[in-house]
Amino acid sequence: MSVAGADDAPRWAFLTNHFLVLLSVARDPDVRVRDIAPAVGITERATQAILADLSDAGYVERIRVGRRNRYRVRRDAGLRQALVSEHTVGTLIDALGGDTDAQPPQLVY
Repeated sequence: MSVAGADDAPRWAFLTNHFLVLLSVARDPDVRVRDIAPAVGITERATQAILADLSDAGYVERIRVGRRNRYRVRRDAGLRQALVSEHTVGTLIDALGGDTDAQPPQLVY
């Protein structure tokens, strides 16, 4: 029998931290970095770096509102991996409940 601890932590996950940060801002465009970080399980600095990556890649737009940032996810942005390139970021977000007002995703293979 093993003792619960670090060895019991999952060694991998289906969803990347980049996607989890993207999902967080899709669910709440006014979410703060300090709230995203613990939800994803990363540091605030890592969250800021991921937001910069997502912005540089064209998946997220930062809009300055006073002293805060508001985020807009570019739902029409395509996925970069060849296997899923016909899908958009919006399709993936909708499939995982990122937008409660959205229609169910139409996945075509």
